[in-house]
Amino acid sequence: MNAGRRLPLVGGLLLIVVGGVLLAAELIPGWEIEFTWPWIIIAVGIGLFVLGLLTGQPDMVIPACIVAGVGGILYYQDASGNWESWGYLWPVIPACIGIGTILAGLLRGDLRRALREGGKSILFGAVAFVIMAAIFGVLGEWGSYWPVVLILAGVVGVIWALLPQRIRSGGGEE
Repeated sequence: MNAGRRLPLVGGLLLIVVGGVLLAAELIPGWEIEFTWPWIIIAVGIGLFVLGLLTGQPDMVIPACIVAGVGGILYYQDASGNWESWGYLWPVIPACIGIGTILAGLLRGDLRRALREGGKSILFGAVAFVIMAAIFGVLGEWGSYWPVVLILAGVVGVIWALLPQRIRSGGGEE
């Protein structure tokens, strides 16, 4: 991406992030933004994101998403006092890697491969989150259905393994 397009992109993305946080504060009942210490970690993630965009290093988006994601988890824990949630929230980190991979691919112009690779991390994070949340009893009555998630993940894995390599690599159908 050329330098003339980076600054507007950075500015636009920052406006989207700030606007999204402020909109969430308006729409989510009882949620108020308190600028506590986890915001420092979130700001470091945003800073890495901006640095990657300004220097033309789209892969910096991946660690930026990880750091900002951890900051978001810490913000939730600090606001709620639910520090035990690490037991089931850790899968958010692989999901953040997947989001970063997709964003980096978008910025590199390699979205197809990035969606495939990032999607795997997001899927793993989502499945692991559901399993861990069920084990920790966070899902309530739905927690008894977590074996269904395992079965579905297994079915996806089997189908993926049986697909021809050309299809799995995005080369087209046979």
